[in-house]
Amino acid sequence: MKIHGDIVSPYVRICLVTGHETGIGDRLELVATDVRIATANEPLARLSPIAQIPVLVTDDGHVLHDSRVIVDYICHVSDNRALLPTEGPARFRVLTLQAIGQGIADAAVSYRNEIAQRPQALHWQAWLDRLQLRIDTALDALERSWASELGETTVGSIAVAVVLSYLDYRFGHWAWRDQRPGLAAFHERFAIRPSMEKTALPKR
Repeated sequence: MKIHGDIVSPYVRICLVTGHETGIGDRLELVATDVRIATANEPLARLSPIAQIPVLVTDDGHVLHDSRVIVDYICHVSDNRALLPTEGPARFRVLTLQAIGQGIADAAVSYRNEIAQRPQALHWQAWLDRLQLRIDTALDALERSWASELGETTVGSIAVAVVLSYLDYRFGHWAWRDQRPGLAAFHERFAIRPSMEKTALPKR
């Protein structure tokens, strides 16, 4: 199977970490794919109508896009029900935690795009402030209400761990650990899992 994307993207890395946690990481080949806001990637657009990473091409030639769809597929083909329960309240609790992680990723990637791909004179500060507030609010909720779920390895805790690493990589000066000792301890434990080390972000 081939995953088109960039390892720095939290969406791509979430898929790769999931692959390693399910035991099929070695079957996932990362195809380096550069995506920018103002530049069309025509080969990617031919694979996926939304032309966003990640895109997974299965061994059967089927094309899947959106990281949550890909994560679900990886759990399905690996027959792993521990990372993503198949039914009941536990499933929706895990999916909600995953959604929080993805929501932080959405805000952080949007923030990064605003400051890195637009001229400084055109930065929309009110939008940046709103994104920062969204991230801080979500981090506070994780600290306050999700300690039990973060203690388990699921697609939810994977999403959160990966996006925290992304915050470190792109916004180290934000010091998100301040006043969030539980979340900091979770990330410290999860970051040394083999699945995270095998998908380590490049040195800067």
